[in-house]
Amino acid sequence: MSLRLTNAGHLRVWAVLSLAAALTACNRKPPALPPAPPQAVTTVTVAAHDVPVNAEFVAQTQSSQAVNIQARVSGFLDKRVYTEGAVVKAGQVLFRMDPKPFQAQVDAAKAALQRNQAALQVAQANLARTKPLAEQNALSQKDLDDATGQAEQSAAAVAQAKAQLEEAELNLSYTTITSPVDGVSSFAAVAEGTYVSPQNAQLTTVSVLTPMWVNFSLSENVMERIRHDASSGRLKMPPTNAFDAEIELVDGSIFPYTGRITFADPSYNSQTGTFLIRVSVPNPQGVLRPNQYVRVHLKGALRPNAILVPQRAVQQSAKGHFVWLLGKDGKAAMRPVDVGDWNGDDWFVDQGLESGDTVIVDGTLRLTPGAEVNATPYVAPPRPEPRRAAAK
Repeated sequence: MSLRLTNAGHLRVWAVLSLAAALTACNRKPPALPPAPPQAVTTVTVAAHDVPVNAEFVAQTQSSQAVNIQARVSGFLDKRVYTEGAVVKAGQVLFRMDPKPFQAQVDAAKAALQRNQAALQVAQANLARTKPLAEQNALSQKDLDDATGQAEQSAAAVAQAKAQLEEAELNLSYTTITSPVDGVSSFAAVAEGTYVSPQNAQLTTVSVLTPMWVNFSLSENVMERIRHDASSGRLKMPPTNAFDAEIELVDGSIFPYTGRITFADPSYNSQTGTFLIRVSVPNPQGVLRPNQYVRVHLKGALRPNAILVPQRAVQQSAKGHFVWLLGKDGKAAMRPVDVGDWNGDDWFVDQGLESGDTVIVDGTLRLTPGAEVNATPYVAPPRPEPRRAAAK
């Protein structure tokens, strides 16, 4: 007897066979995965120690004395003698005005003085003759009084003529305009041949280059935080707040002279929300010029018993900052921390770590709590020494 299957029968057979094969595969256990190797990490053991604290601020230079050079008399400006933008010395001639009208005033004042001196001599001689005659009653008392008054008026006229001559000579000297200080000159505000009057008396400006002022601002929040850290003992200020101020130039080099804070504005600027701080620094070669942008590094403060960790060891989650610790059992564990300011490539940790804790620095990307790690010591990269500008 032969067995014949239709197409529908064939389909049912294949479905039964496929179901049996799938059930057989489900009963087999998958092969066990090999254990993951320990994660390679680098670690550092933290220790509390006193750390110098350096603060950095963007600042702008300012001349310690910017002198406006103005004409003291009215007249025609003959010539500009100095080179605009050049360094000038005290007493150096900057401008010359037309002296001829003022020389004429001097000559007239001298002539008036000579005339009054001659009148004084006549009056004094007349008084000398009148006195003995009045004593002998040869002349009346009125004649003596008239002679005395004439002599005194002539003496007053001589004194007035001397003052007018001194004024005329002073005005003549003002036609030669010199610099009262050593400094760098600005452009000439008045062209040669211009009539100078009180309305356009401003000729130029000479800015003193040494010492140079360097101004920067502290925000109200930063100022309050500094005060709080100092009062709580977290920050130790230098004696009498005598910070050393290093100036970083635009090319990253360090200015060879160190300054000191000489002024702190007690008034709060409500427009900028800051307090003005001024540093005075020697600038004998004139390297710094007014209105330059520089950076100020304040040194001298100390943070006692501080704990530092490399910046990349600190992670951040939705709950805040944390670090990975290597426990005594050789496994990784998370630890929440409170961080403070940066210090170079490190970060101050205010709370959460103690001396002797081993912090994982590198290799934290795939760590999980309780993971075994293969730890090696962390080696900090060498910090480049700041390049100092050569003193010229």
